[in-house]
Amino acid sequence: MRYCINCCIHLLPNDLHRQCFRCRGPNHNNQKCPVCKGENKTPLYTDSKQMKLLAVLEVRTDHSESWNGFFCLRKGKLCSLIFGLIIMTLVMASYILTGAKHGLLLIPSPFHYGAFTSNPSLMDNESLSDMKDHYQPSKMNISYVKDYPSIKLIIDTITSKIEFITRQRPDLEELRKQEPHMFSVIPNKFLPNSKNPCWYEEYRGNTTTDPYATNSYALYSKRFRTIFDYLRKVFWNHLYHYKDKHYRLRCLPHFYIIGQPKCGTTDLYDRLRLHPDVRFSAIKEPHWWTRKRFGIIRLRDGFHDRYPVEDYLDLFDLAAHQIQGVLQSESAKERGKTNNIIIGEASASTMWDNNAWIFFYDNSTEGEPPFLIQDFIHAFQPKAKLIIMLRDPVERLYSDYLYFASANKSVEDFHEKVAESLQLFENCMLDYPLRACVYNNTLNNAMPVRLQVGLYVVYLLDWLTVFDKDQILVLRLEDHASNVKYTMHMVFQFLDLGPLSEKQEALITKSPASNTRRPEDRSLGPMLPTTKAILRDFYRPFNTKLAQVLFDDAFLWKRT
Repeated sequence: MRYCINCCIHLLPNDLHRQCFRCRGPNHNNQKCPVCKGENKTPLYTDSKQMKLLAVLEVRTDHSESWNGFFCLRKGKLCSLIFGLIIMTLVMASYILTGAKHGLLLIPSPFHYGAFTSNPSLMDNESLSDMKDHYQPSKMNISYVKDYPSIKLIIDTITSKIEFITRQRPDLEELRKQEPHMFSVIPNKFLPNSKNPCWYEEYRGNTTTDPYATNSYALYSKRFRTIFDYLRKVFWNHLYHYKDKHYRLRCLPHFYIIGQPKCGTTDLYDRLRLHPDVRFSAIKEPHWWTRKRFGIIRLRDGFHDRYPVEDYLDLFDLAAHQIQGVLQSESAKERGKTNNIIIGEASASTMWDNNAWIFFYDNSTEGEPPFLIQDFIHAFQPKAKLIIMLRDPVERLYSDYLYFASANKSVEDFHEKVAESLQLFENCMLDYPLRACVYNNTLNNAMPVRLQVGLYVVYLLDWLTVFDKDQILVLRLEDHASNVKYTMHMVFQFLDLGPLSEKQEALITKSPASNTRRPEDRSLGPMLPTTKAILRDFYRPFNTKLAQVLFDDAFLWKRT
């Protein structure tokens, strides 16, 4: 049997060359065909021991005539095709890796929002999952952000829409209509001989009654059951007896550490509670004003029963027992001694988290909440003191991401989430005013990272509509980290706390920092330079306004 090397195809002995596409045609002449000429043919004998291996590899067998032409391609052309594909693959891989290195990965744009609703009746017939579906992204509205200039256009659009408009403060009667039970429990006057706001409340239970049997904090959290077990044991020892009636001392905090998360509030809390005149709630962050009073434990889990104000007040019973001990001491009775112990509460959500309003309050204007947390706190405690710890919002956001992201954390993933969140925020700002977007629950839950928490000035201006400026102390984490002693002295002075011994001061100021970044998160390193530049541009107008309000250019965070 003979084979034609040039045709690269298996040929039967009786029709040599007829299968070759080069030899087809009615006018074919074997002598004139360059392929079929004898000098161009390289006959191989299959029964010869001298047959070369490479020649055998050139043999192709195909029983389908439709593919014969394809297999007649020369080896050089096939190699060229393969080589071209390899080059193309290498070029694409180089592009993708280069984009990842510079933080310019392809990023899908978010969706346009549906209309915000301020009508609670619409939500009564929908579950939280239904509401979430109502605001799901439009999959047909996906684009990709490839580079810094593209995202910069989004930021420019947001900046052009920023307006800091003073909100209208609701009157007291409107607040009473919203929370009648709360106003029935908390009095409008407190004990005159106590620096901390406290009052006596009649207790109608008996010795067999468990005063904390229905406390939601004890029921829903196993961590706090030990605390309440202790409170049950000592409860009856701290009742005040007067004219055959039992009274318990109730207290609210004298001061609140209201924010912001990942800004050093835990470290401030840990140091401040070492002061002999300071007590805190039994739970560091009750989140009662912002979440628990609405029945929110985790918004994605839906609503639980609302935590009544009595459950919140129970958290201050340990401190109330100590204050009562001071008030009932002999020296206090004889000399009219005033209690100097003060109570603090450190929920870092208090300053910014008003996400629940849309489910409970109507009569909103342009999607803005008609009532905020500070309205109710001020209604009960017009003299309350507020402490705010802030940090560079760019670094705060990255720290927030590292702390709360559960898996697949990377600087590239952070970059993508920032870009997507910016586009979501832009979509809202195109249709609604700034405050409506900042306080919008649906938007805040949709954003992959919490951009809105770093808009400090928006929240601060709203707190200043109800509280005087001298009732609010604003600190920077950067200053606190570099000089703990100085910032703690500022806090002590702000709260009118008594002097400390050198030993007490050293204990407070020289303790190691609390709640620092986890080792596994440190290994990720800093965010991408492109991401940082994007966030600097986004937060710049808000930082500028904050520095103007506080008369302090340090809040521009130019050096961080």
